Amino acid sequence: MILRRITHHMKAQNWTAIGIEFVLVVAGVFLGITAANWNQARAEQEQTRRLLSQLRPELVDFEKFLSSLEAYYQITGRYAETAFAGWSGDPRISDRDFVIAAYQASQVTAVGNNTNVWSQIFGADNLRNIDDYDLRRGIARIMTFDNSLVDLAAVATPYREQVRKVIPQPIQEAIRTNCGDRALPENPGIFKLPESCNIAIDEIEAAKAAAALRARPELESELRWHRAAVANQLLNANVMRQFAREVTSRIEP
Repeated sequence: MILRRITHHMKAQNWTAIGIEFVLVVAGVFLGITAANWNQARAEQEQTRRLLSQLRPELVDFEKFLSSLEAYYQITGRYAETAFAGWSGDPRISDRDFVIAAYQASQVTAVGNNTNVWSQIFGADNLRNIDDYDLRRGIARIMTFDNSLVDLAAVATPYREQVRKVIPQPIQEAIRTNCGDRALPENPGIFKLPESCNIAIDEIEAAKAAAALRARPELESELRWHRAAVANQLLNANVMRQFAREVTSRIEP
């Protein structure tokens, strides 16, 4: 209809009317594009809000998991102290306790969540839709965090490998079965290691295993290196935990 009117005005050489019709067409197109862009921006903002609301409980659970690492490694640290005493010949440490402690000191845990998955779900477009600069920066820190610093590879040390080559398999299986990782009932994603391991080991077998460990004095040095790797993993986990805490505090429940 507008095209018909413009054609009519052109035939009549009514340039004023043509100009008015042209302005109306341009204005209509502009308003249409603006409305479409506004609706799209509003939809994107709503999507971002939904993703943030979904991200918050994930981060809360993630922070709890990161906090559990410290408690876990406090227990392995006490086992490590017993193992050091066993290698030094402390008479208060029985062969049984030495062997168990040497094994339990090699137990490790790691961050189960992969922030790369969150990054793929959230995406850069949604990140740009966040007006809060500190929140946007915090999420970016989490999404770009190097997960290799807190995964199992970070604590898969030579000690963990070598000590398990020395301790007889039946003893290892008994320790794992009775004193291995236990998932917390209230949060199956978090594991805890028993603080003590009161299992029966034949005295002769325990003496043989202890003698084999003492015949490998270099394992004591490897255990020191293992504990250093654990400390580094904990340091990086605490950094990530701080990032998660800051982001969670800025997302409305």
